[in-house]
Amino acid sequence: MTLLIAGVALWWAAHLFKRLAPGARAALGGAGYPVMAVAILLSVVLMVLGYRAADGAVYWGRSPMWVGINNLLMIVAFYFYAASAAKGAKIWLGTKVRHPQLTGFSIWAVAHLLVNGDTASFILFGGLLAWAIVEILLINAQEGPWQRPARAPFKKEIVAVVVTIVVTVVVMGIHYALGVTPWG
Repeated sequence: MTLLIAGVALWWAAHLFKRLAPGARAALGGAGYPVMAVAILLSVVLMVLGYRAADGAVYWGRSPMWVGINNLLMIVAFYFYAASAAKGAKIWLGTKVRHPQLTGFSIWAVAHLLVNGDTASFILFGGLLAWAIVEILLINAQEGPWQRPARAPFKKEIVAVVVTIVVTVVVMGIHYALGVTPWG
């Protein structure tokens, strides 16, 4: 569990550094980007190793119903990510939600909590869900009111849907290759 907790803590620290210590982050300048990238990569490695090695109580297991709900939520989460990817004018969802990427990340975490009812999952997915919520609150407090972006042409909406479907299939394939069956 120690590696898992360290990974989640490092993720929090690396991502919140800019928000909580903007002067220190600005002082790093361009050299700060690779430092933060390494910290985030290391946090992911620690989380993966820690999660795979973690032991703990199991409160519920996978059931076909929760797996189906998880899969639907993952499609929604990937669509939120697609909405965050467009620069400038946004697809429909990007004009309705201020933080589509963090919202998609939160949906990802909730979806994984539904199908993984063990202590390690509470630490990993619960910890990352809490981080996303804190990040949203900090951004909102620091940046003030949100100005809705312009709506992108409809063809960008179609591209976002196609990207969502492709990413969903690829991620399911990766899960399957790693020994985790992503369908019921």
